[in-house]
Amino acid sequence: MPARPSWKGQIRLALVSIPVEIYPATKSGAGIRFRQIHEPSGQTIKYEKTVPGIGPVKPADILKGFEYEKGSYVLLDEKEIEAVRLESRKTLELTQFVSLHDIPVLYYEKPYFVVPADDLAEEAFIVLREALDQAKKVGLGQLAMRGREYIVALRPCGRGIIMETLRYADEVNKAASYFREIGDEKPDDELLELATALIDKKTAPFDAGEFHDRYVDALRDLIDTKMKNKGKRVTPDDEPAAPAGGNVIDLMAALKKSVNAKAASTGDAKPAAKRASAKKPPAKSAARRKAG
Repeated sequence: MPARPSWKGQIRLALVSIPVEIYPATKSGAGIRFRQIHEPSGQTIKYEKTVPGIGPVKPADILKGFEYEKGSYVLLDEKEIEAVRLESRKTLELTQFVSLHDIPVLYYEKPYFVVPADDLAEEAFIVLREALDQAKKVGLGQLAMRGREYIVALRPCGRGIIMETLRYADEVNKAASYFREIGDEKPDDELLELATALIDKKTAPFDAGEFHDRYVDALRDLIDTKMKNKGKRVTPDDEPAAPAGGNVIDLMAALKKSVNAKAASTGDAKPAAKRASAKKPPAKSAARRKAG
């Protein structure tokens, strides 16, 4: 467990307070970090905070300013900002309980592990965890962390509890404005059957270890190659040619080919989809309109 939690305080449910500590549930992946380099000298680029007409300034002379109109600012120092205390700085009060599926996936932001702060808090912590599990609910509240207040959702996770920060309503775009142009026609039955068969064939338990960041892997290979070539420029492979015909495809043929290829690789000799003896005319789906 990390030495320093992201937040220490108490979960409050009515008159019950549970001291807890919160730790990040995620970490940065194996990304590649670059520095900006001045090529002629090989030196790293430095940045200075400057004021036009004055030049570099000291960090102690810098305040935070809110621009209330063009060129006019309200200035605040760190002590003034720190003095604006919120009750949620040290207390996470559970004010509402909802079903897990009532929260749209768009609202979830970042997960954290919640653990009891000490042995005395463990009993109440376990009671809360089991109560949430039996009720099949998540607890909602608000918590101040890293200079802002978050909506958070708590739900059981093994022996502990997961807390997920949520976005506010004004931070989420309305899906309808993006999806309204998509047609509402029902797809052809045989196309739907083929697509469902393909999904069934590719269904497996989730294992994050099966996925790798191919871009990071390619960057590492590029760096290794340049090191071996003593910094000489590496010519990338040619881009693969786009398939002829653009995006116009025979959806039925493509789905059948995909399902049959998957069936062959798994040794499944059953036909992917049964042909109806008297197939009804297919609906004019969006895909077919584009193909036409």
